[in-house]
Amino acid sequence: MENENLIEVNHLTKVFASRGVMSKGQIKAVDDVSFSMPQEKPTILTLAGESGSGKTTIARLILGFIKPTSGKILYQGRDIWKMTKDEWVRYRKEVQAVFQDPYGAFNPLHKVDRVLTIPIRKFKLANSEEEATDLISEALGVVGLKTDEVLGKYPHQLSGGQRQRIMLARAFLLKPKLIVADEPVSMIDASLRASILNVMLDLKSKFSISFLYITHDLSTARYVSDNIIVMYLGSIMEMGPVDKVLVKPLHPYVKLLIDSVPVPDPERRWKNRIELPRIEITSQSLQTRGCKFYPRCSQRMEKCSKERPDLANVEEDRWVACHLYQ
Repeated sequence: MENENLIEVNHLTKVFASRGVMSKGQIKAVDDVSFSMPQEKPTILTLAGESGSGKTTIARLILGFIKPTSGKILYQGRDIWKMTKDEWVRYRKEVQAVFQDPYGAFNPLHKVDRVLTIPIRKFKLANSEEEATDLISEALGVVGLKTDEVLGKYPHQLSGGQRQRIMLARAFLLKPKLIVADEPVSMIDASLRASILNVMLDLKSKFSISFLYITHDLSTARYVSDNIIVMYLGSIMEMGPVDKVLVKPLHPYVKLLIDSVPVPDPERRWKNRIELPRIEITSQSLQTRGCKFYPRCSQRMEKCSKERPDLANVEEDRWVACHLYQ
């Protein structure tokens, strides 16, 4: 079908067992999450939120590392957990990952060449050693590296930025349709982050590769994204075009996040201290009937404590889970 989504997540839920010293329970790391990414147009969709918001769990679910408790993940209309062996191999090739730690992805005992030659051999991308060399040279060039600068070296001999570019080159080798990038610049020097983000933008514009970008950094999200989903305790609070959501947020939680981002201008100093009620997040508090943000919300109403708001379409391509807009 021409209008199939590239990735479609339907009512995705993931529950983990919580085994504390004093009690046992369950934690909903992902709670009834739905969104999609179009196939006809490459896009960068950001999942943003604090630690514990569920964004990395969603990435692991989409990559097939863990199974959902309920809900579906569809790739080009096909449930990934109902794929045949051949379909699964194609999925693993066309949906690639780039992770947070650009050093942990390498074996320090092997030269960096190995992370590039293994996928070529595993997916039979080349018929000869010469063809494999050409593929590697092309992939490194696409991410702004020269072969003589990185090949033949061990991971510790390269910078964090170079290592992360190699991981992007590895993903590019397989000509993926989607790259799941989980905090790819958070462990890289601030001066080099823009260069990695620019590689992502180039891969989108020149090679039609879409990205699911996982981050807690709203400034990088604004720079690189087309659309954004802001999550809190496993649920979507707001989603829509990044310029709309981050410039004029609607949900009280998203407003709070934007207000907490410092502006690099000495003339625009914070005047008020942002304070939130201190709350203890427990398995019981995550399963309350009302809004999850209720204990910390400055605009809460009685209804918010009793009824969880649906994710409502408030304007074109703009969705908010808040009773203020329903």
